[in-house]
Amino acid sequence: MKKLLTLLAAALAFNAHAAEKLTVAATAVPHAEILEFVKPILAKQGVDLDIKVFTDYVQPNIQVSEKRLDANFFQHKPYLTEFNKGKGTNLVTVVGVHVEPFGAYSSKVKKLADLPDGATVAIPNDATNGGRALLLLDKEGVIKLKDENNILSTPKDVAQNPKHLKFRELEAATLPRVLNQVDLALINTNYALQAKLNPTRDALAIEGAQSPYVNYLVARPDNKDSDAIKKLAAALTSPETKKFIQDKYKGAVVPAF
Repeated sequence: MKKLLTLLAAALAFNAHAAEKLTVAATAVPHAEILEFVKPILAKQGVDLDIKVFTDYVQPNIQVSEKRLDANFFQHKPYLTEFNKGKGTNLVTVVGVHVEPFGAYSSKVKKLADLPDGATVAIPNDATNGGRALLLLDKEGVIKLKDENNILSTPKDVAQNPKHLKFRELEAATLPRVLNQVDLALINTNYALQAKLNPTRDALAIEGAQSPYVNYLVARPDNKDSDAIKKLAAALTSPETKKFIQDKYKGAVVPAF
């Protein structure tokens, strides 16, 4: 009996040791929700997924770069490229998971054509998402940019502004909170969903499903090919995860695989 207990204890110790911990940063909606969905799948494969929720777009990259976290899941490639360039980091994409069609929202008008002359428009203050907002307004005919293909366009690149719109550049996370203080706000879908906005119902304009802004799992060159990261990448792009995204978000988040 004593020998059996010893063997059982050894087996339990081995299994505990064998479980590999993977710590991943994410914004709450939809990224952390998608990670929570795949967590049991990874547990069966010996990976203990620890999800750290962040409310900003900076710390998740800093902490992965400094090896305080293993990976993150919250951003598109244009943002990552600009972040690496601006901060001197060397983070890399692992796999593309979904698109969050970017939307324009208002609590004051029902359609973009109703925007008054001199209306105040809030857009994200980071280069890629600010440019993304302006590209959507250009596509909708509200403004005309000097170069409609420049993803880093700023308000200074607006060539035609027939409604004399006034742009306020604010941190992306704060945009839902100022919605009632401005005439229009261009909001990332993760923050829109957190604020209980329904992009497919509430947005006055929204990107199509073919948006180039795919959200990626991101890691470092030294760990991107690790066994645990590979298992997470496979789980995030599995048929089960695709169905979960489609069923839960109903077009507000679109699988990119």
